[in-house]
Amino acid sequence: MNIPSERPKLIVQIVVSQMRFDYLHRYSDKFGAEGFNMLVADGASCRNARYNYILTQSMPGLATIATGTNPSVHGIVSNKWYSRSNNLEVDALADDKMTTVGGSFFAGKFSPKNLVTSTLGDELRSFDARSKVVGVSMEAASAILSSGHNANGAFWFDSERGKFISSSHYMQVLPAWADTFNTKGFADLYLNRDWSLLNPVNRYAEADTAMIKEPQAKKRIGEKLKRMFQGLVSAKKQTKDYTPLLENPFGNNLTKDFAIAAIIGEGLGKDEHTDFLTITFTPNKVIGLKNGPHSIEVEDTYLRLDAELAHFIAFLNTEIGRHNYLLILTSDQGVAATPEHLEKTKVPGGYFEPRQAMVLLGSYLNVVYGTGNWVSGYHEKQIYLNQRLIEDSNIPIDAFQQRVANFMLQFTGVANAVTAQTLQSSNFTSGLFQKFQNSYNQRRSGDIIINLEPGWVERNGSITSAGSPYNYDTHVPLIWYGWKMKRRQILTPINMSDIAPTIATLIGTSWPNGATGTPIKEIIE
Repeated sequence: MNIPSERPKLIVQIVVSQMRFDYLHRYSDKFGAEGFNMLVADGASCRNARYNYILTQSMPGLATIATGTNPSVHGIVSNKWYSRSNNLEVDALADDKMTTVGGSFFAGKFSPKNLVTSTLGDELRSFDARSKVVGVSMEAASAILSSGHNANGAFWFDSERGKFISSSHYMQVLPAWADTFNTKGFADLYLNRDWSLLNPVNRYAEADTAMIKEPQAKKRIGEKLKRMFQGLVSAKKQTKDYTPLLENPFGNNLTKDFAIAAIIGEGLGKDEHTDFLTITFTPNKVIGLKNGPHSIEVEDTYLRLDAELAHFIAFLNTEIGRHNYLLILTSDQGVAATPEHLEKTKVPGGYFEPRQAMVLLGSYLNVVYGTGNWVSGYHEKQIYLNQRLIEDSNIPIDAFQQRVANFMLQFTGVANAVTAQTLQSSNFTSGLFQKFQNSYNQRRSGDIIINLEPGWVERNGSITSAGSPYNYDTHVPLIWYGWKMKRRQILTPINMSDIAPTIATLIGTSWPNGATGTPIKEIIE
């Protein structure tokens, strides 16, 4: 009989970007026995885990998992926001002061400088400097936010060079094992693969294949399937461009391969000092945004990832031992159905046009207050006002904010428009307005935050998006497997900010310094 070690030798956190909770069950009949289905059957599955803030996006979600608190505290309020100090858009992880380690000039200019709290990985390293913390993803933000400020290494993919790289925040040169991995040419191998369906098209009954029956959609869907059979996004090119690996299932294969190389190369899980590996599978998110959650592309991607997950778990069982590692599988956000899908199923929904709305808002404010650039920016459902102009015009800021909020409510699809003044002066302890408050950071958030009606999404270049407080965006999988975990189904409501405090309590480290979540009782017992 295998007896679990006193503390797990290795903690593996797997984040499948944009994985809605219902995917676990929608595709379960087609999943194999050793991947997602095994985790659900043999692990502790939290069936009622949700994000408790309004702007559900990838980067805020990753930061919430890592820090044990909401965007109002950890500061990653959205993927991008507006800076009043220099009137520029801020990418949450961009850092011009950094230099790339191992890749092209711009690909490594990222750091966790905008994450204002510590992460679980930071606390683990402070608790025992001999513990190692490593983050792996195709995207820089995912690797950095999940691992933290003081990780031994955060690694992501350089689509210009086809290599995994890092930033000078973490190291000056890549470790030898990473260089060795890069020279093996896995990226070229996967780049040359065609993405054809695993199963005959008529077996994708869970996908929106019914659209083929509609005359106007028949040609579009037929062309989409034809592209998939011919290699959806991996057509051969004269010059190497590894971008397709960021947006097709083979990027997940490459991520898993590099994670295995990191475990072996760093010797993770080989002694009594608990190590922490975070893996984020980001192609799922890109595929979902391009095709929608009810697409054949998304279904095929999850069937492929299931096989990769099964292979990775088998590797862990052999290399580390099932009772020596703790695996947590979850997601950074959900995603809305496309308005086209909702229309076909007779459910209300639609697109909100932010550019058009801001033009009309500007014209309205010019009529009311006189000609001026009253709106400085719009980012991720947040309206940033020109506070200096408002102040110079002797207009009370709270009255100005409320007038803008009232105007925005006139747009079809807008359910709520809440002012910064309201969020600063009130304390909401439950309900929708608490979710607004949990997203609001006084230094970084807009003057007005809007929320759309259920089924409505913002028109932003993709056919769907997240960024709402509704179940399809907030409800995600959360499964605990391996070391000391009992097989059980947990129906208690779980806040996603509870993950870091739970892990910290299990291994006896300090909680991240801004943590507001609480340990999950059923996991600790």
